[in-house]
Amino acid sequence: MLSVFDPRHTVAPPGYSRWLIPTAALAVHVCIGQVYATSVYKNSLIAHFGTSQTAIGAIFSIAIVMLGSSAAVGGRWVERNGPRRAMFVSACFWTTGFLVGALGIATQQLWLLYLGYGVIGGIGLGIGYISPVSTLIKWFPDRPGLATGLAIMGFGGGALIAGPLARQLLSLYDADYNPSNPAAVASGSALVGLFVTFGLGYFVIMMFGPFNVRVPPPDWRPAGFDPARVASRPLVTRASVSASNAVRTRSFWLLWIVLFCNVTAGIGILEQASPMIQDFFRDNGSTAVSVSAAAGFVGVLSLFNMAGRFVWSTTSDLIGRKPIYLIYLGVGMVLYALLAVAGHAATALFVLIAALIISFYGGGFATMPAYLRDLFGTFQVGAIHGRLLTAWSAAGVAGPLIVNRILDTQGKPGTLTASAYRPALFTMVGVLAIGFVANLLVRAVPDRFHEPDRGSTSPVAKASVTEPVALGPQSSPPVPAHVGSQTGRLWLSWLLVAVLLGYGIVETVMTAAKLFTG
Repeated sequence: MLSVFDPRHTVAPPGYSRWLIPTAALAVHVCIGQVYATSVYKNSLIAHFGTSQTAIGAIFSIAIVMLGSSAAVGGRWVERNGPRRAMFVSACFWTTGFLVGALGIATQQLWLLYLGYGVIGGIGLGIGYISPVSTLIKWFPDRPGLATGLAIMGFGGGALIAGPLARQLLSLYDADYNPSNPAAVASGSALVGLFVTFGLGYFVIMMFGPFNVRVPPPDWRPAGFDPARVASRPLVTRASVSASNAVRTRSFWLLWIVLFCNVTAGIGILEQASPMIQDFFRDNGSTAVSVSAAAGFVGVLSLFNMAGRFVWSTTSDLIGRKPIYLIYLGVGMVLYALLAVAGHAATALFVLIAALIISFYGGGFATMPAYLRDLFGTFQVGAIHGRLLTAWSAAGVAGPLIVNRILDTQGKPGTLTASAYRPALFTMVGVLAIGFVANLLVRAVPDRFHEPDRGSTSPVAKASVTEPVALGPQSSPPVPAHVGSQTGRLWLSWLLVAVLLGYGIVETVMTAAKLFTG
């Protein structure tokens, strides 16, 4: 039965629609994106285990570190074994992480929660995050930014779904839990039910990934696509670079710095979002922003984080990857400076500036796979992306550490004002400036790092051959299929994605409305 995950059985048959591939990626990413919603039940875990915020916060940190580590170590494995097996393995690790975590909660063994959600689940995060990247880029050589933006948008949208769903499930499993109260604490049995429900439910949804994902046949090209036209753009190569050679290039490490700086700056705001808006509008010890309004601000940031991943990454297909990062980093510096000096002037101005900053944060994640494809080709772009994600792990530690250390010198939580944040915000301006310079220094990869005989391309598919059928002359898929038979699968897959994201967006908009209604 497991032979279905063999890479030989993953090649798309004639007539396979490439628009099924984003649904496979989204099915995985909206599930693993739950990691951004762990704060929903953080207080409940603190009360259940009778421990500190630091001890419970370490669960998230372990998961993010394991994400970067497993993506870096497992990148080559994903390339060798194909996206279908990678997605299945990711689902198994992610689900097992929840179930082991549930056992830890039930037995009050915190180390099991570290092992389950943090380590095992973190491995599922890393493998799942990179599993569709290489395949998407191969199916969408004409629009790699759009394709990766669609998929990684799902990771940002995962929190929009998991946040309200977790509150509703906790209230279902614990009648005394009030989801509208940010300080509410759920019982241990409710937490166990939540983890088991998430684990099993996510496994079912993630199985849409292996079910739909296929790799294109050899030499496949979209109808009318001319690789030479794309390769004529600056920094776009038709050659291929292996993962082992990529890390030997200056451009790889410059991009590592770019991603690290962009994430460090953005995650600093995300981690402090709720108290930050309350502190900015504090006067004489009281704040003009209520707890519910602050939750609405977090909802606005979540929406812009998700939307930025798609909008900005798609825009990069039009203006290029290097220019879009100049916008992320250059305009980001201006926005951080404005937030520091004028953010306290009006709530609407504060929200607008912060939302744009977070949209750049999300866009930076989504655009990076296409940037890597431009520089290193499609040969092992998934493995290269995995190694680059170690920058995310480092930034996940550095961003909150920088902000929290600076704020600790300014006063106690609940007493801070806008002026207390200025040193941290100007520090982030400096961090973005480093990334801006690094991006300016990115150059095409020297020929000595290219793989031999991998620069050739097949003839362009004739314009008369329309999607989703456009096979190169060397293609020999094992099983024929009919285009018409996929219509139902295509509609069902996109309907599933639309329902999941639609639920998250509606719930988040309702929460965000509190920012303006109180």
